[in-house]
Amino acid sequence: MIHIVFQEADVSTLQKAIELDQTLAGEVIQVKDAYAVGPVADIYETEGYQQRRDWWKRVLQYSPYADATDLVDDKLTVHNLLKQLEDDKALQVWVWMGQNPHDVCGYYWLMSQLKEYQGQIQVLYLNNLPFINEKGGLFYPSNLFEIQPKEFLKAKRLARPITLSEFEVDPDEWKKICQENSLVRILEGGKKIVSKQDDYYDKVIASVITGEPQKLPKLLHTLYAKVKIKTGDVFVVWRLRKLQEEGKLEINGDWEKGWKEITIRLAGVPVLTNENE
Repeated sequence: MIHIVFQEADVSTLQKAIELDQTLAGEVIQVKDAYAVGPVADIYETEGYQQRRDWWKRVLQYSPYADATDLVDDKLTVHNLLKQLEDDKALQVWVWMGQNPHDVCGYYWLMSQLKEYQGQIQVLYLNNLPFINEKGGLFYPSNLFEIQPKEFLKAKRLARPITLSEFEVDPDEWKKICQENSLVRILEGGKKIVSKQDDYYDKVIASVITGEPQKLPKLLHTLYAKVKIKTGDVFVVWRLRKLQEEGKLEINGDWEKGWKEITIRLAGVPVLTNENE
């Protein structure tokens, strides 16, 4: 058995679940790219793939993950997976996804390449399902890593084959999304992905920025703690830099020294001073 997940934190969570239930024993593989953002036109072709890598290099500049593009090779991951499926007709692949655009877009990208092995591919979509948290209360997780490992023992019962109908319909849906080629994709429920413009999150981002300078790490913490924005910090920082280019934000500090050196405030707003100073 091979398990496939779409977020790094999901890997260790699922591995801990496997330790509790050996019927789940198998390799855990991560599809690493974040397909909910960035260009996806002609993504299976060399030119489209390269355009996406070039975009990521621009977005990752000055980030703690600047070298990440060199570590992500999902094409090789799929190549190796297809070889394993071809060599072992009894091999079962379980694709796990939570109710978030990152996982669902990753699912579309992946499953569109697996039709020839329809009988060997199972999907576990944990959407709109209650689980028990560490305090014993019910909650509805958006991500797999939010689920306690022991709760996966119940979740495994949800495994079902990706149907032939899904292998017909879902790749067409993904093809349409790729043709739209917007830079942001959100999840509206079920597996419905909707394309949005690159400024989709700007209003939410602006809601936590004031005329007073804030350190970038603190701003990001506030954004994710209070607003529950559903995209990665790298994309948010890229948008902050774009808003600076548009004259809407004032950003100070040396990007070369890392995010902790960066402060951000609204442009054109006087900084409040202490009258006693």
